[in-house]
Amino acid sequence: MSQRLRTTLAPALLCLCAVLAGCRSAPVHYHTLTPLLGGTARSVQPGANLVIERFTVPPQVDRAQIVVRQGNNGLAILETEWWGASLADELQSALVDQLNQHPINAGRASLRVDVQRFDLVPGRYALIDVKWRLRTGRADDDTRMQVSCQSVLQTPSGDSVEELVQAQQGNVEKIALMISASGSGKCPS
Repeated sequence: MSQRLRTTLAPALLCLCAVLAGCRSAPVHYHTLTPLLGGTARSVQPGANLVIERFTVPPQVDRAQIVVRQGNNGLAILETEWWGASLADELQSALVDQLNQHPINAGRASLRVDVQRFDLVPGRYALIDVKWRLRTGRADDDTRMQVSCQSVLQTPSGDSVEELVQAQQGNVEKIALMISASGSGKCPS
C-alpha cells in the first residue's frame, strides 16, 4: 500500500470508527409482569372456564416501553426498559396466568377489567387501580351471578426498574386473588 493511500485511508477509517461508535445505543432490557413459578407448578387447564371480555389500561402507559412517574405531573418513557409486549397485553397475560394459579371456583366465568391507574414511581411505590366485573354461570342458569368491584393496591419499591416490576408483579397476584375471591358473589375487602 502506498504512503499516500495510507495517509488518506487512515483518517477516513478513524472517522468511520468514531461515527460507528457514536451510533451504538444502550441495550434494551425486557421485563414481564409474569413471575417465575416457584416450587411445583399446579396443573391447570388455562382459560378453561374463564373468558376475558374486555381488558383496558390507560392510554398514556399502554406501550411497549416502561413509563414511570416523575414528580407530581410528569411521565418518563424509559427507552431502554421495555415490557415483553404492550402493557395491556403484558398485564392481561400476567393476570390470566395468576388466575390459572388461583382459579375462580364458580364454574364458567367472564371477566371485564378496566385498569384506571398503573403507576411506577421509582424509589417509592408501584400502584394499580383496577375495576372489574365478574359474571359466573350461564345466561339460562338460575345461579348466574354478577359482581363489580374496585381495588387500589400500592406496594413499596426501590429505585430500580427491576424492583418496580417486582412490586407490580405482587400487585397483579393480589388482584388475581381478589378476583378469584369475588367468585363468591362479594367484593373482597
